[in-house]
Amino acid sequence: MLKFPVLMYHNVSTNEKESIGLTISVSKLEQQLQYLVDNQYTTYFVSEILDKTTINKKSLMVTFDDVTENQLLFALPLLKKYGIKATFFIPFSYVGKADLWNEGSEGIMTIEQLKSLDSEIIELAHHSYYHRKYSTLTSLEIQDDLDKSFEFISANDLKVTPAIAYPYGNYPKKGSAKEAFFQILQKNNIQMAFRIGNRVNKFPFKNKFEVQRIDIKGEDSLFAFKWKLRLGKLRLF
Repeated sequence: MLKFPVLMYHNVSTNEKESIGLTISVSKLEQQLQYLVDNQYTTYFVSEILDKTTINKKSLMVTFDDVTENQLLFALPLLKKYGIKATFFIPFSYVGKADLWNEGSEGIMTIEQLKSLDSEIIELAHHSYYHRKYSTLTSLEIQDDLDKSFEFISANDLKVTPAIAYPYGNYPKKGSAKEAFFQILQKNNIQMAFRIGNRVNKFPFKNKFEVQRIDIKGEDSLFAFKWKLRLGKLRLF
């Protein structure tokens, strides 16, 4: 089985001092993308691997949560420059507003901006409607969240791959609650779902609703990025 890392990014900033936690500086992001190109990694959209049984030896997926305007301004030009494909996950209720589940300090792309994204570089997918933790919701609330997402997609004529990144990486993880949750995803034709986990996946994926992503932090050095790319979570010795 081949290794398949899925990288997770959030905000991008031109301010080096803000490169911490969920925000990465433009210079660090460019350094990382340059490394992927120099080392001949192949990047995939979710839609491109749904029916695949084999991939190139050096393969990965790049993902960005929340479709913040800073991703449009700073990440998109770099993705285009280096020919890196990325999947952008949309919290539909906040489109054209702000990241109100946080401090509300980051603007979220508008419908027009989402439609303007180059489909050769960017694929859109789900990040829920309300950006709530799925483990705190009832089955009816989860279904309502999905219903509202699909209604939003249809009303705004968006092209969105039926894959989802769980808000906060959170979902019911045990017993009947987990089984019921996955049944809801299956019923709604969600074809792949992403948690966090900070481990490198093996391909083909063991469970299409528990694909693990690696959290790339703003403070990560290039050495830390290379380590995460190979092994996932950083470990202290």
